Amino acid sequence: MNGRRSTGRPRSSTCANGLKQVKADHGAAAIGLLASPHSTLEELALAGALVRGLGSQNIDARLRHADFSNTAPTGAARWLGLPIASLSTLQRVLVIGSNLRKDHPLFAQRIRQAQRKGAQVNVLNAVAQDWAMPVKNTVLADSGLWVSALAGIAAAIGAETGAATPVSGEATDAHRAVAKSLLGGEQKAILLGNAAAHHAKAASLLALANWIAQQTGATVGYLSEAANTVGAQLVNAVPGQGGLNAGQMLVGQLKAAILLNTEPAQDTAVGATGLAAAGMVVTLSPFKTNLDVSDVLLPIAPFTETSGSFVNAEGRLQGFHAVVRPLGDTRPAWKVLRVLGNLLDLPGFDADSSQAVLAAALPGVSNGAVVDAARLSNASSAAIDTSPAEVAPCVASIYQLDGLVRRSTALQLTADARTAQALEGAAA
Repeated sequence: MNGRRSTGRPRSSTCANGLKQVKADHGAAAIGLLASPHSTLEELALAGALVRGLGSQNIDARLRHADFSNTAPTGAARWLGLPIASLSTLQRVLVIGSNLRKDHPLFAQRIRQAQRKGAQVNVLNAVAQDWAMPVKNTVLADSGLWVSALAGIAAAIGAETGAATPVSGEATDAHRAVAKSLLGGEQKAILLGNAAAHHAKAASLLALANWIAQQTGATVGYLSEAANTVGAQLVNAVPGQGGLNAGQMLVGQLKAAILLNTEPAQDTAVGATGLAAAGMVVTLSPFKTNLDVSDVLLPIAPFTETSGSFVNAEGRLQGFHAVVRPLGDTRPAWKVLRVLGNLLDLPGFDADSSQAVLAAALPGVSNGAVVDAARLSNASSAAIDTSPAEVAPCVASIYQLDGLVRRSTALQLTADARTAQALEGAAA
């Protein structure tokens, strides 16, 4: 991997002193932290403890989101909505806003197995894509019109069942075909992809998906973009009461910003330009990055060089150990955050192992177990807005999702990566 930071001691004291000064000059609400959802549970838990210990509620790992109202209840998380193994036994499925084969190849393989047994696969997307499986019905619509398209499917279901729809919609033949498919079979799921999760009207999409699921007997779930999308929510790597979300933090509302495993120029819907207004930007990364905006770089180990854990899309805790020692003077991010907490005299930063951090962050959940079902929720009471969305969802291809894969020479030589690079070049 090119760009690794392998020399120099972490400048934790400089960072701690700077945060104290910003808090003294501007108040704790001027401090915020943006974290990659590819970070470990332990890193995310201590990142949240650090920010909240300073008196701020500004922390967010939903970097590519546009609709920040679409949140699970406090302490709960949006999730797949069913066990991963159940994808193989579905009889009907509607996938919304996903290039399933490329975004989620392992889930795609399970759905492909279900299709070979007779499952009907339905799609709502902006463009037609090759998923290497027969698709029963496809509704193509500009992403800005997805809520209206889903309302059309709901209208078709309402016409069949007599149920009153939550919003008015105009059903086309394509909508009626999807409705007929979902009204048949027994094991069914409505799956929202990355573009649906990052959509400007994500809450409306989820509310309509829930209504359709109630009428057809389907489950509703998110395919989840990152390794720890679910885990980040469970350890509250989201803003607390009155806290700024990622979009707000990135447009210049911070005086001090901490960037954990993230490169805002590539990982966010807004970009990094708004961070220029911050008087202090601290980057915790395995790489020499964010040099145009950062005042302090704290070298940390990637996940391969530290123990840690993730919570996958079905809510299962998955722990792992380091496969090699950290390079040079780098340290696991949870240790760097622990040192920062100690330098700032914050409580709760005395754990001597990642396991101890995990036990405090996710008590009672053993490795390999699924978290309490009460903490997994795709329920929504949002009002449904069928007006067109003004911005397209911010999505990244599978080999552009985070700093690690973006620096893999082998992955960047693949056809998928070259296509993504060409599209980025054309957009620029």
